[in-house]
Amino acid sequence: MGGFFGAVSKREVVYDVFFGTDYHSHLGTRRGGLAVFNPETGIQREIHNIENTPFRTKFETEAAEMHGRSAMGCISDTDPQPILIKSSLGTYAVSMVGIINNMDELTIELLKTHGHFEAMGGGRVNQAELLAMLINTADSFADGIRYAQERIRGTASILILTDSGEIIAARDKDGRLPMIIGRDDEGYCVSFESFAFEKLGYRYERDLGPGEIVRLNAEGCEVLAPPRGRMKMCTFLWTYYGYPNSVYEDSNVEISRNINGRLFAANEKKNGTLPQVDYVCGVPDSGTAHALGYAHESGISYGRAFIKYTPTWPRSFMPQTQGMRDRIARMKLVPVKQLIEGQRLLFVDDSIVRGTQLRGTVNYLFENGAREIHMRSACPPVMYGCKYLNFSRSNTDMELIARRTISELEGEAGQAHVAEYADGTTERGKAMRCHIAKSLGFNSLEYQTLEGTLSSVGIDKCKLCTYCWNGQE
Repeated sequence: MGGFFGAVSKREVVYDVFFGTDYHSHLGTRRGGLAVFNPETGIQREIHNIENTPFRTKFETEAAEMHGRSAMGCISDTDPQPILIKSSLGTYAVSMVGIINNMDELTIELLKTHGHFEAMGGGRVNQAELLAMLINTADSFADGIRYAQERIRGTASILILTDSGEIIAARDKDGRLPMIIGRDDEGYCVSFESFAFEKLGYRYERDLGPGEIVRLNAEGCEVLAPPRGRMKMCTFLWTYYGYPNSVYEDSNVEISRNINGRLFAANEKKNGTLPQVDYVCGVPDSGTAHALGYAHESGISYGRAFIKYTPTWPRSFMPQTQGMRDRIARMKLVPVKQLIEGQRLLFVDDSIVRGTQLRGTVNYLFENGAREIHMRSACPPVMYGCKYLNFSRSNTDMELIARRTISELEGEAGQAHVAEYADGTTERGKAMRCHIAKSLGFNSLEYQTLEGTLSSVGIDKCKLCTYCWNGQE
């Protein structure tokens, strides 16, 4: 994934951008970058590897030395960003959040007319550089961004710092990711996460619409291109990605997750699938609010059987190898043995994607004396690798435990019945859940329904993307 934060003001904003960007650290751990405009020195830019050291630690020195009234910063889980570009549109820094699925096709096309790219390791091209080259084919930033977003298969939310000290912000054309404008008495900011600017004293101004492009300076926010009609926002923002404090399209993440858990438990009581357990537990951190809602509705006590050791361990999806992800997932969760030994436990996790980490977690619980382990996923079975963002991206859908289980149960013919397997009320759906529970060591497994997931978000369901669950855009 990734995130960014930009600000332009009548006063110095480097520290605003420093702290605002740091508040996006939960979205990536590979690269961090800062770009600052100063009339005397132009645009200064720094990029650091943050895989082993947090953004804040890596950029403390730069934040103290840089000066300017407009700046941007980014957290990237892909390529180094922001990059500096000199073109007919001027010199500017650019960063993007999203994914370009047709990178190879566009690279070959642009090489025929533009000569060369700076190659990274393995000959790869930086996504932001390819994006910039597409933008530079037009006579204005607005036209160039619109052209780039039309040509890109995937998603591209864009932040640009110009050599006139203005910031240009463009939300991706389908509004899959948030982009929020804040303001104070001296200027404006733009952010992925709303709480990032609220903590810095900015007030919420508005969300950008899908594909909307604006230009920010200390005096105001000018619309360069109006919003498009269609929105397909990623529902996983509320399920997993989004920080609990954040609000997207007037819907708070923490409240949404709590409602999700309540709806889940109510449905289980109605269907008679609520097991007899001693504690409801959340898989930290993103499963916690779901589990609190589930416990409240079910009337079962909430217990923190695992405490996440947060000072040093990053989020487990960030490391690039599955083996390291599994090891970190185990190392960072410290058990409270007195809440585990001899107890029947129901765990709520945000999602079950590949299942490899859960197998280790379950073994760990039984090693600490648990009598029973019941697992609940706060969203439906993930059936399709995301083709718009970096969540649940896979070389093949067979890496997903739900699709792999279908193949184990019914072979290739079963893939024609994905929708039926996703539905826990059908015989196929029940068989898939039993098979996964047995393979991972659970006493039972249930998934939140698609209806429950969407209802918990609380915005128009037609504005939400459900591709990873049902293959529908």
